[in-house]
Amino acid sequence: MSFTAYITKETGRDLRDLDNETIYKELLGYVKSLAKDKPKNTGKRKVYYVSAEFLIGKLLSNNLINLGIYKKTKDELEKAGKSMAEIEDVEPEPSLGNGGLGRLASCFIDSMATLGINGEGVGLNYHCGLFKQVFNANQQEAEPNYWIDNPSWLNKTSVHFDVPFRDFTLKSRLDQIDVLGYHKDHKNALNLFDIEGVDYGLIGEGISFDKTAIQKNLTLFLYPDDSDKQGELLRIYQQYFMVSNAAQLILAQALERGSNLHDLADYAYVQINDTHPSLIIPELIRLLTQTHGLDFSEAVAIVRQMTGYTNHTILAEALEKWPIAYLEEVVPHLMPIIRQLDDLVRQTYSNPAVQIIDGDQRVHMAHMDIHFSTSVNGVAALHTEILKNSELKAFYDIYPEKFNNKTNGITFRRWLEFANQDLAAYIKELIGEDYLTDATQLENLLNFVGDKAVYERLEAIKQNNKRSLKRYLKANKGLNLDENSIIDTQIKRFHEYKRQQMNALYVIHQYLQIKKGHLPKRKLTVIFGGKAAPAYTIAQDIIHLILCLSELINKDPEVSPYLNVFLVENYNVTVAEHLIPATDISEQISLASKEASGTGNMKMMLNGALTLGTMDGANVEIADLVGKDNIYTFGKDSDTVIDLYAKASYSSQTLYTADEDIKEAVDFIVSADLLALGKAQRLERLHDELINKDWFMTLLDLKEYIATKNAMLADYEDREAWQEKALINIAKAGFFSSDRTIEQYNDDIWHSQVTK
Repeated sequence: MSFTAYITKETGRDLRDLDNETIYKELLGYVKSLAKDKPKNTGKRKVYYVSAEFLIGKLLSNNLINLGIYKKTKDELEKAGKSMAEIEDVEPEPSLGNGGLGRLASCFIDSMATLGINGEGVGLNYHCGLFKQVFNANQQEAEPNYWIDNPSWLNKTSVHFDVPFRDFTLKSRLDQIDVLGYHKDHKNALNLFDIEGVDYGLIGEGISFDKTAIQKNLTLFLYPDDSDKQGELLRIYQQYFMVSNAAQLILAQALERGSNLHDLADYAYVQINDTHPSLIIPELIRLLTQTHGLDFSEAVAIVRQMTGYTNHTILAEALEKWPIAYLEEVVPHLMPIIRQLDDLVRQTYSNPAVQIIDGDQRVHMAHMDIHFSTSVNGVAALHTEILKNSELKAFYDIYPEKFNNKTNGITFRRWLEFANQDLAAYIKELIGEDYLTDATQLENLLNFVGDKAVYERLEAIKQNNKRSLKRYLKANKGLNLDENSIIDTQIKRFHEYKRQQMNALYVIHQYLQIKKGHLPKRKLTVIFGGKAAPAYTIAQDIIHLILCLSELINKDPEVSPYLNVFLVENYNVTVAEHLIPATDISEQISLASKEASGTGNMKMMLNGALTLGTMDGANVEIADLVGKDNIYTFGKDSDTVIDLYAKASYSSQTLYTADEDIKEAVDFIVSADLLALGKAQRLERLHDELINKDWFMTLLDLKEYIATKNAMLADYEDREAWQEKALINIAKAGFFSSDRTIEQYNDDIWHSQVTK
């Protein structure tokens, strides 16, 4: 049934007579009706991808593309005088994630469905997300990010579980979102657990709320502020609620499909996405022993057979360690099992570095994951090597067979077919559309290296994307983009190791150069996007600096014709879908050895941007694929950085004192010009941090960063050479398909039967 016919059947009205809000709701119903009768994938061993985040983005157009009816529906709307873009704007963006971790999980469940793997996501249904970012007085402020409308993509189910805590038991409710594979007859689901009676009235100023009212706040916010004890306890409540529901769902579905639970590992595999879901290991053991009567040693063996752990970080502080006292306060019934697991480890290994419970009476989630799993994987080649040789070496020495690499990927259906429709259409003209299911086919674009007509078309598509971004930013963010400038983009969660502060120092350097009369050949627009955790003071200080620079530079008649700076408010998937296709320079400037992978680097590469980056994370693999002439790299390598940490021999103050350019840029942070626009406390604290600490070595790479970026801007002037580099990047992006990543997970770890 066409959408027009569906409208007539459902409303008795003509499509031309409906407003955009009504059309969106009807389209939602139309897609859900088409998805409803699709059978589930049926592989015997079902994969449960358990994650605290699923940053799924808007679903309407993604689902229409996967159903194979996007163009047909768009044409129907245009025939009725309606705009698909305007209708897409009506849709609220689900607020179920924050950054790369959640976006990756979303790409992965899309790829599982596309490949026919019986694999589903399991998480929580956060009502207010992380937060909605707003700017006031050049500072980040946070508001609740309400997103659940009626109707929504959520499908209510009759599934409920009782989740026990120390002082009460909570009844859960399962809502599901259909996950449709690309042109597939079968589907999977995203399972989101919630509580009844979420109370928005608990929210006070900003996103502050009563963290003690667990029975009313449990699914209010993603990552509640954990700078105090109540916040940490709430995180444990959330994590246990998520994994207890996941474990009960796994057992119920396995029994329903014929398991006797002794063979549970034949029916289920749990992928732990970062350490947030780690408590699923003792929870599964608890349920198998206390509810279903299995022997403890057998339960441990079963759980170990059906569990894998994905590590997403090299930062020690990001590997969760919960005080035993906190776990006793929230889930005391898990502690006997955790102690038994710790005893099993101690019976074999005396090294304190690999024990689950440390001398400070803290439970190390990652340690439990590694001991009681079949697989431990990193998410980029360099990341995995660092885990094996440095951060997790003690575990690699014990379990070398468990460690493996699964370089991250992205789904090309969203990040090219939808986000960059002109480029996708042109690629189909050149090589056909098989790349949407076999991304390696993009390599056929290399046949067009040297074809000036192709370069001209790529140039025209990029320029059109810039005009589209200009319209979007003006209408939705109130920003005035110069579409004829070079678009230089850094879109990431704000963190010192990602080094937005280094990019800001380049902006200062360039501003001062222009003020001195050194005018660039072409205007540069530097765009930032991302949020800082409310409790992460320095990250918020960096945001403040960028907003002050934006106000100073964009209003300066001497400088603004040559340089603009924007920080896009409330960066999310929708912003990314507009920004990435328009980007020329992809900023991937983390301190080498600190970024596990990155996926923004892959999305921008796929869309024809050139990478400016350190040899960190997946940048290393991008460089290997495209060759040194088609990427711009700088900075100290990971071995050098790791050695500097080991010897504690890095001194930012030495660099600051010895180099006039560095000192000038850093000192401008507390200049009269910026202090007039900002908060002295924030700017002075950031200035002091860079000179006296600089834990993530901003100043170490600053001079080389400035030189490399300037060389890149000079190279931009040779448009044919630039487009050749862009074409090679697009052609080599196929490796970074999430279909490839998930196929490797399944072949090497999950071993789930594929539905053809």
